[in-house]
Amino acid sequence: MENQQFDANNRKELSPDEERKIRQAFKNKDWNEIKSNDSWALFKIMGEFVSGFERLSTIGPCVSIFGSARTDPEHKNYKKTEEIAAGLVAHGYGIISGGGPGIMEAANKGASKAGGKSVGLNIILPHEQSHNIYIDNDKLMNFDYFFVRKVMFVRYSQGFIGMPGGFGTLDEIFEAITLIQTNKIGHFPIVLVGKQFWGGLVGWLREVVFEKEKNIHEEDFDLFHIVDEPQEAVDIIDDFYSKFLLSPNFEF
Repeated sequence: MENQQFDANNRKELSPDEERKIRQAFKNKDWNEIKSNDSWALFKIMGEFVSGFERLSTIGPCVSIFGSARTDPEHKNYKKTEEIAAGLVAHGYGIISGGGPGIMEAANKGASKAGGKSVGLNIILPHEQSHNIYIDNDKLMNFDYFFVRKVMFVRYSQGFIGMPGGFGTLDEIFEAITLIQTNKIGHFPIVLVGKQFWGGLVGWLREVVFEKEKNIHEEDFDLFHIVDEPQEAVDIIDDFYSKFLLSPNFEF
């Protein structure tokens, strides 16, 4: 891979709001201001955790599907996601998505049309995301904090599907892999769909991160599967749980 040179002078200028946030980070604050702001933030964070735990604690076996918010409904990955979600529902699993458009919408749509439970963990963003229409009315949750939302994904999912996506998708997939690698959560199945899309990343992990830098172990590659077809993804999830004679029972 060729080294790419980046010129900081050619970067896009910051918007007034972005500049304000950076200046705010360096602003001197007195103790009362710090205590007041942090206390209110703490209560808000606690509220999101409490609400999430209460709503999701009895959710039953679910699979989280991650992927780009920018995927068009006519794209093959959108249609594959619908098929995967419907296939998992047919085996009794609920579906959790990030609640937005694109792949997230396809996941909820596939679950809803197949008559399954469709959960959306929507993140409130200034300009981009609103929740999709295929989430069950009683299973839509809105979050201000990404880290609280990620806790809900990994705490209440028994499997993870990674469709092609951007930084958010990579963040969610690597979060799940890291928590499994460090034994913070169970060794739930992770399936990456799209060999062409994921192949370059996995090749870099093997050639650079593992072989050259020795930063991970060879067995870490067993933490995830890469497939192309929707049925392969469904089979990996369901075959994993058939070993434990587990049958999904999804009820609130």
